[in-house]
Amino acid sequence: MTDCPVPRPTASEPDARARARALDEALDWLLRLQGASSADTLAFEQWLSAAPENAEAYVQAEALWNGAPLRQAAVQLQQRQRRSLRGRLCAYRKPLAAAAVLLIGLVSFGNLPVRLQADHLTVVGERQRLSLDGGAQVLLNTDSAFASDQRSGRQVARLLQGEAYFQVPGGAQPALEVRAGPLRAQVRDTDFAVRYLDGETEVRVQRGDVDLQGNRDQRIRLRAGESISVGPQGFGQRQRPDMHKDLAWIDGRLVFENCPMSQVLAELRRYYPGWIINHNSHLEDMAVTGNYRLDQPLETLRALAHITSAQLHEFPAVVIIN
Repeated sequence: MTDCPVPRPTASEPDARARARALDEALDWLLRLQGASSADTLAFEQWLSAAPENAEAYVQAEALWNGAPLRQAAVQLQQRQRRSLRGRLCAYRKPLAAAAVLLIGLVSFGNLPVRLQADHLTVVGERQRLSLDGGAQVLLNTDSAFASDQRSGRQVARLLQGEAYFQVPGGAQPALEVRAGPLRAQVRDTDFAVRYLDGETEVRVQRGDVDLQGNRDQRIRLRAGESISVGPQGFGQRQRPDMHKDLAWIDGRLVFENCPMSQVLAELRRYYPGWIINHNSHLEDMAVTGNYRLDQPLETLRALAHITSAQLHEFPAVVIIN
């Protein structure tokens, strides 16, 4: 790693354990106090004064609770748990963690119309290799939806969401047509990647040429080493990115070079099947350089916490950085 500040001395292990325990208990109290009895209130006051770290943990937990969508889902989940889900949710130690799992499920089903159109799906953190008629090879990245069919003698590949890497052979086969949001591409004898997220498509060409068409019948030819974005307003500016970094996911890696921590965490969230919440604003602009395995996002978070002397609180489906 380079361009990172010198780590500050870390707290002793017993102190770290005590703070982690206090935050764990504080999250429980936030739920319990939603419908607190007088006995609950008295017990909470006793807990608050029992140890100096408890008050600090409660303030921290309350900030998380009030600033995240987990609050409403967790309360609803706790109410349902009392009525009918007690047995099925007993595996989760914390209602907050169970709420996170519920919300992750809602996000997955929230794009149900897209996923119903797909022939192939990947879950968060998964990659999948496909072979198309005509010899093209496709690697789907995390949380992607993909479909393909034959139209007028030509194969059409549709990236409905997510990211895919195409290796298209040359020869006498008709050109492969690739669609992703506003983008249409005609390709043969080329290797390139397409990312379609939040209504915008990005194309990166590693080998060969790609003929692109946008929404307004704009056309452009992208060559090896170039990238471009396509959105509702048409094409952006042609770029020459570092393909070693941008396409490292093909080899199962995430590579960052002097990248702000905020961007690093945003990328890790694509591969972690849960919530990553950063409560240390000092980390946002900290530059990160490193090479990590994309199938081990939690290990990457632990490494980042170590080099920045940040604290990492791990719960089922929730990781909090302080």
